[in-house]
Amino acid sequence: MVSECSYNVLFLCTANSARSILAESIMNALGKGRFRAFSAGSHPAGEVNALVLDILRRKKLPTDNLRSKSWEEFAGPDAPHLDFVFTVCDKAAGEVCPVWPGQPMTAHWGVDDPAAVAGNDAERAEAVNHAFRVLSRRIEIFLNLPLSRLDAMALQDELDDIGQSDR
Repeated sequence: MVSECSYNVLFLCTANSARSILAESIMNALGKGRFRAFSAGSHPAGEVNALVLDILRRKKLPTDNLRSKSWEEFAGPDAPHLDFVFTVCDKAAGEVCPVWPGQPMTAHWGVDDPAAVAGNDAERAEAVNHAFRVLSRRIEIFLNLPLSRLDAMALQDELDDIGQSDR
């Protein structure tokens, strides 16, 4: 059983430039100190997608500390203790992940990659907006779970179900 306190959440994606960055910012804003979110990638792009930063700024969500980084930062002895790890892209979900200290709960919340959309500015912006909406909804559902009243198996079922919503 997970107790009510402050939780650390890691969102993983391959490039850590769009989906996981969106999720990190959304969770940090909506989690109101109860949740501390991070993001990382298996093969980080090295920069955050400009359209992602644009939408986050328009929504008045935090962007100050966002950067594209490797998931290795969260696998070492100095890394924060992780309570939850969510993959938000199908490629990262299929990769062999590091062993996370503390055995956090994990789930796959796949979202189409807005950074992979080729097209005009409006089409690319709509793809980012769609990813933002899907991730916002999933994070809202997660934040409303009665974490202290769910045993590990029930919580895992809930986390998996969230990953199937609004795909």
